[in-house]
Formats: sequence, structure tokens, C-alpha cells
Amino acid sequence: MAGARRKSLQSRQVGSLLIFLCVSVGGATTIRYSVAEEMESGSFVANVAKDLGLEVGKLAARRARLVSEGNKMHFRLHRKTGDLFVKEKLDRESLCGKADPCVLHFEIILVEPLQSFRAEVRVFDINDNAPVFLNKEPLLKIPESTPLGSRFPLQSAQDLDVGLNGLQNYTLSANGYFHLHTRFRSHGPKYAELVLNKPLDREEQPEVNLTIMAVDGGSPPKSGTAHIRVVVLDVNDHVPQFSRPVYPAQVSENSPNGSLVATVTAMDLDEGTNKAITYSLAQNPEAILKTFQIDSQTGEVRLRGTLDFEDIETYDIDIQATDGGGLSAHSKVLVEVVDVNDNPPEVMVSSVSSPLPEDSPPQTVVALFTIRDRDIRVGGKVTCFLREDLPFVIKPTFGNSYSLVTDRSLDREEVSGYNITLVAMDTGPPSLSAETMIEVLISDVNDNPPIFREDSYILTVRENNSPAVFIGQVHAEDLDLGENAQITYSLLPPKNGDLSVFAYISINSDNGKLYALRTMDYEAIQDFQFVVKATDGGFLSLNSQATVRVVVLDDNDNRPMILYPLQNGTLPCNDLVPRSAEAGYLVTKVVAVDGDSGQNSWLSYHLLKATDLGLFCVQRQNGEIRTLRQISERDPMMQKLIILIQDHGQPALSTTVSLNILLVDGFSEPYLQFQDPTKHSRKVNPSTKYLVISLAILSFLFLLSVTVIFIIHVYQKIKYREKFTIQEHFYDDCNFSNNLVQGQGNGSLSQPCPYEMCSATGTGNSEFRFLKRFMPNFPFPHATGEIKMEAGSSLPLNSERNKSRRSEGHDQVSDDYM
Repeated sequence: MAGARRKSLQSRQVGSLLIFLCVSVGGATTIRYSVAEEMESGSFVANVAKDLGLEVGKLAARRARLVSEGNKMHFRLHRKTGDLFVKEKLDRESLCGKADPCVLHFEIILVEPLQSFRAEVRVFDINDNAPVFLNKEPLLKIPESTPLGSRFPLQSAQDLDVGLNGLQNYTLSANGYFHLHTRFRSHGPKYAELVLNKPLDREEQPEVNLTIMAVDGGSPPKSGTAHIRVVVLDVNDHVPQFSRPVYPAQVSENSPNGSLVATVTAMDLDEGTNKAITYSLAQNPEAILKTFQIDSQTGEVRLRGTLDFEDIETYDIDIQATDGGGLSAHSKVLVEVVDVNDNPPEVMVSSVSSPLPEDSPPQTVVALFTIRDRDIRVGGKVTCFLREDLPFVIKPTFGNSYSLVTDRSLDREEVSGYNITLVAMDTGPPSLSAETMIEVLISDVNDNPPIFREDSYILTVRENNSPAVFIGQVHAEDLDLGENAQITYSLLPPKNGDLSVFAYISINSDNGKLYALRTMDYEAIQDFQFVVKATDGGFLSLNSQATVRVVVLDDNDNRPMILYPLQNGTLPCNDLVPRSAEAGYLVTKVVAVDGDSGQNSWLSYHLLKATDLGLFCVQRQNGEIRTLRQISERDPMMQKLIILIQDHGQPALSTTVSLNILLVDGFSEPYLQFQDPTKHSRKVNPSTKYLVISLAILSFLFLLSVTVIFIIHVYQKIKYREKFTIQEHFYDDCNFSNNLVQGQGNGSLSQPCPYEMCSATGTGNSEFRFLKRFMPNFPFPHATGEIKMEAGSSLPLNSERNKSRRSEGHDQVSDDYM
């Protein structure tokens, strides 16, 4: 009957295999095949061309290929015939493990035109694995007093096959004490239990040997066996006894691992192995098992982990003593953890006010914090202080709460922020401390005015400048931040309300650059000054001022002006020279001035043309005309000279003057005007007496005029010293303000000015020689040298410089004529 059953099962498997080899096309996209595992390499699976509805050879023409979804292709395609073959032997257990069904997916790609077909091959399991017990000889120790019906689970057998080919049943060899009961798990293989049918008697049979067999459902079925050894244990009728029910112990929390906590002892009245006692930590929480350990032979309880009084103060350890017969007794070890000062105080900051305005008054709360010491019982009193000397102090509020407040004024410009270190320290022993850092930023307040780099600036601009030319820059810095440091520059109106300075100067409000709005004329104005104000952008703006003095630099834009001899264009200037004059005789002196200053006003005199270049010469520095040799009778009576006066500017400017010199036999001939020699005879015999009288009268009148003018000048200077103003002087005499405001650059003296008359001495003659400009030296009413003009404008003049220039010019001219 068993042979017929096995034959029927084989027939069903063969029929199933034939059915699985059939091709099934699921839907329109997936082609499904089935094969059995362990098929040899090259085994035929199916004809793909036929299943795809393609003619033979089409696969090769369209370059068909297989693409696996995994890393390895288990099949190969014959393109010419369209047959699909197994590439290598298939092992379902290595491919899919316990998964069922086991399906391999791949794609059939046709290139021309491009087309893809999904295909899958299901690998069916065959019974190629037998059940296996991992432990071939398991050992069971069962006391002889075990009651009937007791169950003893056995180890499960493992079978790699699935389905009917997997583990199906267990069988037990015949014996008189146990039978086998098979049980199922929700996940995993079946397992068996030994059920006690008959009481065990160690004295009758101390050991029972059993054989268990695991059988699968394959055809033919396969099986695996294990030999079970059951040892019958003697009955232990005495339990161990501890020396005390509770063992108290104290351990410091800083004790190292391995420290002895307590030693427990127990005794057993049994004999033999039942008397041998083993100690263990049974039925204890995980925390105790991680912290303590016990020597199974000596009963010594030792530390295996760290203790922390702040976490757990006491431990209740259950100690189990088990004798050789399996009986056990229990006792407890009550461990008290002794606190030590091993935790520093903790500083916990609850709030911080940052940023903090720099104008915060003292006692402003900056931060709130609390201090906690977990070792308060042994740590003693906790003190709190600051690590560094900072403008902050710590004030207690209540309990262990504190506040950090300001102690003195803050200044962001000095310190923009503080890293405050709070230190909490207990008294120990040993003394422990902890630090916490608080960062407090100081926010800016507009408490710093702009500061100019210099209190006063001196800028220069060359005359004849282009309008709107850049002449310089003032710069102020503000120590504040943001809008408080944004500086705006402006020109400050004068106190007298005169705004004429704004016609000369403009300032860029953003960067302080100064520009000359008009063309400057050095001859009209040499310097002036004004005030620049720098204002920050704070809510309550602050400002500062700086004085700016603008000095006008001279350009060589004025030609030398002839003062003597006068060039009025009507009468020629004649000078008389006696024919008896020796070499070096001073004939006359050319006097000229230049409206420029400095090197531009240095003049040099040159003889440009002359009737006889060998008769006269001109002193280069002072313009004196002297004879080079003694005059002879052959020299023409009329000598005409052209003198070139040139300054030292770049480029140099010059002018010329013409002189007529008459050579006479003596001063008895009054040649006050040159007579054309073609109309008058060459020989003139005037009376010497009349000439001397005329010269004496002329000299007397000249001296009288000089004396009267000097007396009038001294009288006016004394009488009007306090009343006379610079405004009246410039408006009445030279009209200086018109030149200042109009900025004429022609370099000429546009208004008449008084001059002094001086005579040359040392030649024995009293001829009228030259005129010198007269400039009274009036005191300025203001220390700043401010000139008041008609339009109400106030422009500072360099009074000291003008005074020096006048003094130098007067001394130079005086020296030339001494």
C-alpha cells in the first residue's frame, strides 16, 4: 500500500512539472514560465519567439537580448531559434531562501524597433534538502520527582525546502517513559515536546536514551535524527539556609569597580552534589545586574559598575543560593550608597538681557540664574562670584536664585561686549567649582559727538582756479555705530549772519569734500576762513565744529607796473646828464612794482636797446642807470634807452619803458623837454645862475610838500586810530571789497591809491626820481583778522602776512635809495 501511495505521489509531481513547463502569458505585457530547481545548464525552458508571435529569425534580426532585474542573468536566449535555456544550475534555496513562490524577473529587449517585454520564471522547489537537527545529542536533566504530564520542549529541526518538501512531522523511538507531541509556531518550523508518561526512578533507571526523527513531505521523503540523553536527577529534600535573611552594607559612591560590598553564606544539609551551593543574582532588575556581581562559589558581592548617590541611594539585591539538586533559597543584601562631594555646583541661567544699552543705569538686571549642588549634604555652602573684575555684581534674590546687575556705567566705545564667567564653588571637601559663561553685548547709544581729525584745517587753492574745483576735505569720526555714526557736514553761518562765504565755498554733506565755487584772485583776497559743522545721525544728534582756513596761492598773472618814470603817453621822460660825468655816474632809477607775490614779484631790469650800448648800463636788481665810461664830445646829445622789466614767474611776464637822456655841458641849460635837434641849434648857452635858482626853489618846494604830507599823515593816524575801520579804508582808498567780491584777475590797480614821493640823494642833484605806494597800517578791530565789507560778508585776512609783505616791500625800496 505504501508503494502504491509513493507511486501516485510521483505521478502527481510529474504531471505538475509538465503543467509548470507550459507557457502562460498574463495580460499583454508579461510572459510567465516555470522551471524546477536543480535543472542542468542548457536545459530548455521555452520558445520566446513563438510566445511573442514572431517568426523564426526575427529575434536575431531585431537584436534581441535579455536584461535581468538583478545582478546576475540565470538564462540565455538563442536568437536564431528563439529558445530560452537555463544558463547555470538553479538552486531555489540560494535564490529565494524560504520565500515561496520563487520568481526570477527579466526583460526581453528588441532593438529594431525598440520594444520591451517583461518575463518571469518561477522556480519550483524539489525535495533536495533533508531536515537537520543542529544539536545532534541534546542533554536533558529531569529530577525523579517530576510529575506526570510534564512537558520538555525539544530543539526544532531545520529544512531548507518549502511547502510539501519542507518539515512535516516528528517521530520518537519506542520507550516506556515519554511520548512525543508536535506543536506549531505562527512563524517558524514545527517543534516537538517530550511528555512524561511514567514516573522516573533514578535508582531503577538513572538515564533514558531516546532517538527523535524529523521527516519532510517530499517524494521520496527525507529525514534527520538526533539522540536525546535524559539524565534522571536525585531528589533533593533539603534547601540551602542563609546565615542571615538580610545583609546590610555601605559603599562610597566613588568606590572603584571590583570593590567588595558584602559576603553571603549558606549551608545545605544534603550530602554529595546536593550539598554543593552555587550563588547567583537571580530575579534582580537590570540596573542591579549592571552594577553588582557575585562570586558563585564564595558568595562575595562586588561592584561591576559605577555608583551615583544622586541617582540611587540604596540597592536591594536578591541573592539566590542553589544546591546541587536544584533547590534554592533567597536572601537580600541591602546596600546603602554613601554620598561624597563628587558633583560640582551647577549654574542654570534662566534669562539674559542682551544686547544691553550702554546708558543703562547701575543696578540694571542683566541676567537671572540659579545654583544647584547635588552634594548639598556633604558639599557645604555654595558661593558664587565673577571670575574677572567687570562692571557687574551678583546679588542674591531668594533661596538659591541670583541676579546679575550692573555695578557702574558702561561704555560701548571702550568695550563692545562682555564674556561674563560665573563661578559657583562649594566648600567640600574637596572643594569643587563650576563655571558658566554669559555673553552680554552692549548696544550703542548716541553719546559721542563727531570728532574732527584736526581742530583747524589749512587748505590751499591757486588763484584763477576753475569754478567747482576740489580744494580739500575735512573728516570727522564718530565712535558710535549705525545711524549714530553717520556724519553730515555743513557750513556754519557766521555769527553776524553774513552768508557771503557760501558764494566761495561748497561742501559735500556726505564726505566733507570742499569745492571752490568761484575763481579766486590773490590780489583781491589772500585767505579767508569759515567753520564746518559735523552732525551725526542719532535721535538726539550731536555735532562738533572745525575751523577751515583757505589760503589763495599766487599765480604770475600781473605784469610789472612802472612807477617811475611815468608813462603817460604824452610827454617823453627826459633826464639830464652833464658831459663831465665820470664812469659810474647815477643817471636815474627805474622803479617798478608787481602785483603778484613771492618769486612772481621779484623784478629784474635789463637794457634792451640804447643809442649807444657802451655808454650806459642798468643795475639788474634795483634798476639804477649808470654811465659805463666818461662822456665824450663825440657822443650824441640825445640818448634813447629802452629798459625791460621782467618778473621771475613761470612763465615770466615783462614790460618795457623808454627813457630820453640829454647830454649837456652843464645844468645852466634848462632842457626840461627834449627838443628836436633838427629844429634847434646844437649849441645852447643858458645862464647857470638861473638854473641854480630854479633848482633851489624846486628843492625847497619839494621838501616843504614832504614835510606837510608827513605831518598830516601823523595827525590823521593819531586822531582816527580807533575810529578808522578797514571797511572805510578799503572803500575810500582802494575799494578792496569790490576786488574781493568781483574777483577781477587782470592784476592791475583798478582804483587810485595814495603814494609817497621820495627823492634820491648822493649825486649832488635833487631831481624827482620815483613814487612809492603808501599803505597805512591800521589796526584790525578783531583778533581773527576779519574784514567787514559792504555786503556784510566777513572774510578772514592774513593780517600778519600782509603786514610782513608791506614791511619787506618798504625796506627793499628804502635800501635801494639809501
